[in-house]
Amino acid sequence: MKALLINGSPHTNGCTYTALSEVAKELEAAGIETEIVTVGNKDIRGCISCRKCKETGKCVFNDLVNEVAPKFAEADGIVIGSPVYFAGPNGNLISFLDRLFYSCPCDRRMKVGAAVTSARRAGTTATFDVLNKYFTISEMPIASSRYWNNVHGYTPEDVHADEEGTQVMQMLGRNMAFLMKSIALGKEQIGLPERPEKIQMTNFIR
Repeated sequence: MKALLINGSPHTNGCTYTALSEVAKELEAAGIETEIVTVGNKDIRGCISCRKCKETGKCVFNDLVNEVAPKFAEADGIVIGSPVYFAGPNGNLISFLDRLFYSCPCDRRMKVGAAVTSARRAGTTATFDVLNKYFTISEMPIASSRYWNNVHGYTPEDVHADEEGTQVMQMLGRNMAFLMKSIALGKEQIGLPERPEKIQMTNFIR
């Protein structure tokens, strides 16, 4: 099994990476292969709603989004980590996620999702809420820990000193591994939930 971890920070080895690494250690200890991809320091433009991806199966802008899409399709779970900017996620990360989730033609049902946020002091829960919406719109179960998946600090050393936050990351990794394995077993024994033949789209209320 595989888990893809997205580092939305511009700092390759900063606080967000430190938190994601704690999650990855637990996933790997459970026998799940992990990969951390940093997107926060890349030149990524936002979606322009051209809908070309619906014709070609990939985004019209051939950048990191198209590179990561096959990894997303192959993964059984995804962890999205972001620093807090003005009580919200990094703008580069949002541009990346909007295009990845919209353009990737893979079936995301029952892939396990988890969000991780990092801040010096505040804004983590607002950021956490934004990231989780990518999962709930995609029929993706969300892995949780014993508290919101937040760490606090200004440096990686601060994050390690946040004993509660570090423990939350470790428990998140264990819970996510359990959920991924349980869903794989459920797919094998009972199959995926039935879906309607046609997905209804309502653009206005009569």
